[in-house]
Amino acid sequence: MSRIDLSTLTTETRNPRSEQLDAMTTLDLVGAMNDEDRHVAEAVRHALPQIAAAIDQIAQRMHKGGRLVYVGAGTSGRLGVLDAAECPPTFSADRNQVLGLIAGGEKAFLRAVEGAEDDPALAASDLRAHGIGPKDTVVGIAASGRTPYVVGALEHARSVGALAIALVMNTGGAVAAAAELAIEVVTGAEILTGSTRLKAGTATKMVLNMLSTGAFVRLNKVYGNLMVDLQASNQKLVARSIRIVAEAASCSHDDAAELLQRADGEVKVAIVARLRKVDVAVARTLLFTHDGSVRMALHAPA
Repeated sequence: MSRIDLSTLTTETRNPRSEQLDAMTTLDLVGAMNDEDRHVAEAVRHALPQIAAAIDQIAQRMHKGGRLVYVGAGTSGRLGVLDAAECPPTFSADRNQVLGLIAGGEKAFLRAVEGAEDDPALAASDLRAHGIGPKDTVVGIAASGRTPYVVGALEHARSVGALAIALVMNTGGAVAAAAELAIEVVTGAEILTGSTRLKAGTATKMVLNMLSTGAFVRLNKVYGNLMVDLQASNQKLVARSIRIVAEAASCSHDDAAELLQRADGEVKVAIVARLRKVDVAVARTLLFTHDGSVRMALHAPA
């Protein structure tokens, strides 16, 4: 087996601030970790232009029926699966609209599957199984920027006309080279050498938050800063739906609950019906006519 050279990866270098990590008091240890974490948001900030460009392109494809597909191995793959899983309850996204694929399959979410990340052909097979095509976006996530599984995923995505985006924590690697758009967030040396579940993982979660939230904002799933397309699948979310309608429509919680009942639980419909002073059927028509945008439905000519 050929030896992999990790010496050029900033995420693999030793952090001079933690060379005595095992000799620190516990308070000093967590303080050092916290100090390192302070740098993550700034590292992400440097990549904001690329993140914004990715969001716009993802949203354009999703608007035409495309899917957002996260692909990664290990921690990177798990974070992609996590973000994908949160989209249906938050934005009423179809369960196939945002997918998370991890090297080794679902079982790898809880237990590492040895060697899975080293097989680029496996990624192509996984994407073919989901019928990835020209409308879709594939985001390859790899802290190292070199994971063969992720490289294979992006190469397959491009071969079928899907948009290929890289999210990496090192610059100039094979994953970025395989993508059409690269988001490179340089988080630097970890407090525990090479443990990219730390700063690199935090940065990955932050960027994925931006990609999915930004795309769904562009898809009119949000009004102001309110999640007006949530699925009220439990008591907490039912209460949140009532609160959102009450906030957006400036009414009491009792009135909001009654509005939601008439609107079959659809938050957008309840808000538009209340503020436009129309029945729920008209509110639905207004929303349909204006691509689901509450703001446009409220300001459209009567």
